[in-house]
Amino acid sequence: MRKDNLFYGKKSLVIDGCLFELERPLVMGILNLTPDSFYDGGRYFQEDVLLDRFRQMKKEGVDIIDVGAYSTRPGAKPVSEEEEWERLQKGLDVIRQDDPEIPLSVDTFRSLVAERAVSTYNVGMVNDISGGDMDEDMFETVARLGVAYVLMHMQGTPQTMQENPHYKHVVKDIIFLFSKKIHRLLELGVNDIILDPGFGFGKTIKHNYQLLKGLRAFREAGLPLMVGVSRKSMIWKLLDITPGESLTGTVVLHTLALIEGADILRVHDVKAAREVIEIVEYWKKTELEG
Repeated sequence: MRKDNLFYGKKSLVIDGCLFELERPLVMGILNLTPDSFYDGGRYFQEDVLLDRFRQMKKEGVDIIDVGAYSTRPGAKPVSEEEEWERLQKGLDVIRQDDPEIPLSVDTFRSLVAERAVSTYNVGMVNDISGGDMDEDMFETVARLGVAYVLMHMQGTPQTMQENPHYKHVVKDIIFLFSKKIHRLLELGVNDIILDPGFGFGKTIKHNYQLLKGLRAFREAGLPLMVGVSRKSMIWKLLDITPGESLTGTVVLHTLALIEGADILRVHDVKAAREVIEIVEYWKKTELEG
């Protein structure tokens, strides 16, 4: 992160040598290599299916692919570091053989897994659901590797996070925690920090909508802001539907997030997200006559 980013300057982001000026929001496509994710668990275990999905996201205009091998849905069973890495290797092998250049993010809270992904597969971003809380070496590792870092908020762990989450003021509480971690990351020399409030990670439905309504407050840090609400329970529990029926709700939340200043949408449905961005950006630039 360059110094001008600290003072409401024009935000930019470097991922594996690619400069994104963030004049237009980015789309991060989700590629889960897990058998038990809440929406697409188990779909991409076979190499040909994984490759088809990867190519589809590229065709639809994805900017970054976020590859994860540890399910973080509420109550998910823990996975060993060895199993997480074995799953990642298989997926990253397929992706990098097909496209050595596309910007990749690894969705992990383990510093050793992050380091392996960066050094072996040229991954340019670490997406850490725990914001450094589940591995004390993560901040130092990211700084040493010189990669972009998604600082996400989670209350508890994936196994405990939905057991009566509580905040005095959800927006203010998370911003306070972020401020301390941002200071530490900057001290270590981390150059590109992305903030993610962590929708669904230790939050009630009400907390999630309070975060969405207060999203603009997170922009005061002058850092890129990522929103991950795609097909989450804040949609389907509220509407009494299933994750598979939640695309319309996802589009609505993406629209609200973009209006409130989101810079990156982390999504399952790349084409739909691209269309939302196109419409919202046009709407923002349209002036009333008279």
